[in-house]
Amino acid sequence: MTDFLIINARILTLAGENSPRRKQEMNDLGVIELGHVLVKDGLIKHVGEGVPSEDLIGEDEDLPIVDAYGRVLMPTFVDCHTHSCWAGSRLEEFEMGLRGVPYLEILQNGGGIMSTVRAVRESSQEELTIDLLGRLGLMTSLGTTSMEVKSGYGLTTKDELKMLRAVHDASQDVPQLIVGTFLGAHAIDPDQKNFAEIVIHETLPAVVQEFPGITCDAYCEEGAWSVEQTTALFEKAIALDCPIRAHVDQFNSLGMLPKAVDMGAKSVDHLEASTDDELKKLAASNTMGVLLPSSGFCLHDAYARGREIIDLGCAVAIATNYNPGSAPSPSMPFTISLACR
Repeated sequence: MTDFLIINARILTLAGENSPRRKQEMNDLGVIELGHVLVKDGLIKHVGEGVPSEDLIGEDEDLPIVDAYGRVLMPTFVDCHTHSCWAGSRLEEFEMGLRGVPYLEILQNGGGIMSTVRAVRESSQEELTIDLLGRLGLMTSLGTTSMEVKSGYGLTTKDELKMLRAVHDASQDVPQLIVGTFLGAHAIDPDQKNFAEIVIHETLPAVVQEFPGITCDAYCEEGAWSVEQTTALFEKAIALDCPIRAHVDQFNSLGMLPKAVDMGAKSVDHLEASTDDELKKLAASNTMGVLLPSSGFCLHDAYARGREIIDLGCAVAIATNYNPGSAPSPSMPFTISLACR
């Protein structure tokens, strides 16, 4: 059914300026309390208040009409931070977390990200694509139709490219919008000498050659990438005309947030440990702050100070951080519920 008319709907239009809402602006969802939407050839052609006019319907007496009976009609979700391309399982680590074992301790003992890295390296591109398609379908069933998907579980040039190719292949098989991100700086591989230098000078250029303009991400945290290493990676990415974004302050404030803002990062994600001064700098910038409350829920750790971050004037987004370890939920409704607690 590509032509139809929805009536008696409470419509969230999100109409307004084409820029992030801040502070009180976030309360304005452009709501039409009782309205209608006309769809023609699968595209929204008209949104209006009240009862649709006869002129709108025209001579199409057979136009299907869907009565919403006052229910909400809204755009689908955009999940701007996911790690939904992976192999293997980390259920045992979730159980360890329930017993109170800190995530950084799990990571330092060869678990966490490195556990998934080993599974991804043993998987074929086709296997990764098939698994990812299943997860994308699950996310769509929960209302998400635009998803960012990171690499970062390969940590070699060959395996990072394998992941990004799997993301690309999956994107060609689904109607959803899928955007790949290079996260070769997801961890420090202890088995590769001078690992950061390899990522900066070998892996990143190889990725950009095949995926020009891809966004470059990094996980800056104790036991992972340092501020100095992350800065060097971003300098290289910018020189290669790639946008940048960063995982910052999940457990510790290391000072990467202000550096990322100064370097023009599209987003800084997590922010659980960010200081007041760092958040004020974020508020004065065009960089998005991405909150990931599912991580706090699953790790039994702190949450970002969402209300304070909004009141400071930061541009804020919410995402699932969907991954096999620290945030295994693909649900944006669940994530939003956590954020509103």
